Amino acid sequence: MDKFEKSLLEKYGKQLDRNISTEDVKGYKVKESYSRDYLNFREDSFNKRKNLYERLSLGFGRLLTVKPSDKEYDELAKSIEAVHLKIKPEDAVSFGTISIFLMVLLVIVVSALFLLSSGSFSLVSLVVPLLLILILLLLIKPLSRIPVYMARKWRLQAGNQMVLCVLYIVMYMRHTSNLEHALKFASEHVGNPLALDLRKIFWDIEIGKYSTLKESLDSYLITWRDYNLEFVEAMHLIEGSLYEQNEDRRISLLEKSLDVMLNGTYDKMMHYAQDLKNPITMIHMLGVILPILGLVILPLVGSLMGGSGLTKIIVLFLIYNILLPVVVYVFGTNVLSKRPTGYNETNILNQNPELKKYENIIINFGKSEIKINPFWIGLFIFVIIAFIGFIPLLMHAANVDFNFLGTMFLDYKNGSGFECSSGDECFGPFGVGAVFLSLFFPLGLALGMGTYYKIKSNRFVKIREETKKLEQEFSGGLFQLGNRVGDGIPIEVAFFDVASTMGDTPTGTFFSIVSNNISQMGMSVKDAIFGERGAIWYYPSSLIESSMKVLLQSAKKGPDVVAKALTSISSYISNIHRVNERLKDLLSEVISSMKSQISFLTPVIAGIVVGIGAMIVTILGRLTSELVNAPTTGDEAFSGSLGGLAGLFEITSIIPSYYLQLIIGLYVIQIAFILTILANGIENGSDKISERSSLSKNLYMSGIIYFLIAAVVTFIFTLLATSINIGPGI
Repeated sequence: MDKFEKSLLEKYGKQLDRNISTEDVKGYKVKESYSRDYLNFREDSFNKRKNLYERLSLGFGRLLTVKPSDKEYDELAKSIEAVHLKIKPEDAVSFGTISIFLMVLLVIVVSALFLLSSGSFSLVSLVVPLLLILILLLLIKPLSRIPVYMARKWRLQAGNQMVLCVLYIVMYMRHTSNLEHALKFASEHVGNPLALDLRKIFWDIEIGKYSTLKESLDSYLITWRDYNLEFVEAMHLIEGSLYEQNEDRRISLLEKSLDVMLNGTYDKMMHYAQDLKNPITMIHMLGVILPILGLVILPLVGSLMGGSGLTKIIVLFLIYNILLPVVVYVFGTNVLSKRPTGYNETNILNQNPELKKYENIIINFGKSEIKINPFWIGLFIFVIIAFIGFIPLLMHAANVDFNFLGTMFLDYKNGSGFECSSGDECFGPFGVGAVFLSLFFPLGLALGMGTYYKIKSNRFVKIREETKKLEQEFSGGLFQLGNRVGDGIPIEVAFFDVASTMGDTPTGTFFSIVSNNISQMGMSVKDAIFGERGAIWYYPSSLIESSMKVLLQSAKKGPDVVAKALTSISSYISNIHRVNERLKDLLSEVISSMKSQISFLTPVIAGIVVGIGAMIVTILGRLTSELVNAPTTGDEAFSGSLGGLAGLFEITSIIPSYYLQLIIGLYVIQIAFILTILANGIENGSDKISERSSLSKNLYMSGIIYFLIAAVVTFIFTLLATSINIGPGI
């Protein structure tokens, strides 16, 4: 570089320093804000589970390389790129194959040790290992496709943030036509996972993968072409606004991009709501009606089938408590993965990490705080209540039993159908008392889990509700604030005027905090909003925070720009809330149907089935005992027929109602848990606070209703069963 070039650079460098404020560009340098911190930001964004999966996949991939087919390779490669995993498709397939191989080997070893220790071969030792191995082999494909499932969840979370992402970009570019700064502004407010994608755009430029921001952004948009076309179109309109010299046309393109995003979201959600009815009906039939109603005749059919009761209990547990929940969850997540983008709720913990401590129970001890993890509270409740469900086993070990409702409380029997005594091989418990006590196991599980999620979400739900109220009316407050500033009133005074006008409303309270911080604490507008104990601390909302940042940025360009920016933001927020309410109306029928299944229909049906099952088992037990003990007559043919009939209902082949209830009760809690996650995902997208709150309510409701219905129906049907006269005159 010669002296002339150096002099030109120095000359124009000094002019830039005079014309551009350091504050305007501080923190917006791509190299400092994105490239240097991307990897650290990525590690912070990923939880330990994802990092563990990466490490295991890389380790298994080095141990044995399993190559997927060309079609699977492309799908896995796209999914791995989408979720920012540092593995190859071969590593993912190797993880699925080797992990299943190790589990199959473990099943074989454990089965062999069990066979050697027992010293005798039985049907259980053959059927159960084979069934487990079959289930494991069926899981090879799903485990190899973990990146695909992660990508679906990632797209669901990112898709819910795209409306706000476009809003933030439009808000910023309305007063500053700079796409680079607008993308950074959006990444600071939308949160993960979309924030990580936006940072990756700049990272790809830094590592030399792309030479310009447009190339990197367009490459990223291609990945969304098959999933969210309206987002791609909106971003292209935003890019097009950069080339418009006419200010009105530039603003028109920006507003058009947001309209495209909102209208596209509404249209896709309308079709999704229409197509959702059949899959939800399928989930209801597959996960609730058929499995639970099938259990009504299971005690009778099971007693007629060969094999011991223990074998049938293990098979039932594998089918109902492992296989069926997995099938329902996988089917439900496939339905959820097709959900269009929506309006994402504010992540309170991202907005104010200091609030994370309120996930725990806080006890003030002097000047210090003692934090108790709600997991231990939930575990304590579960152990105390569920312990009651195992009392029948302890009573049997202590050889304690007594009459109850016309039958024995525990009602253990020997192989001949007689009352079990010491030294006999006992089967059961068949008694209704054992069934009553076993109901406390699913109740304890539901109350323990419900308490855990209630503590985790209770404080945040209250903050969320207050913030929601503020967001709903914030557009009106911004419009008034814009008008005040447009009339030439300073921003500091405008906050006071609007706060006085709006009174005790959430917006009035927010503006009052800002005004008081300015007038009483001597803070600047920026510190009054964003400083320590600023107004935004009490209302952690990304929407409100971004609106206030736009206010501060536009204030540097004069009151007219502030007034236009605030009125535009007011209009944008109103449009987003209007579309969001229309989306909720579209999904209201499906959501209400799922909620009724979770909180009422499933526990009621299951409770009735438990009562019917207990009645059938009681009748079968009495019938078997009477047939075995029936007096012989001179008619050999009749006596032989009684003996053959007695052989059909062997005590050893009957499934005890105690274990049947444990399986059904556990399944009810599992289905309530899965359906709640799916219902919340359909209604709110990826919203952990709403999910935890719904889980606490639904687990409480389903657990208590199931307990009450099962107890009442079992009591009534047991009285009916014991009133039937099955005497020696059979």
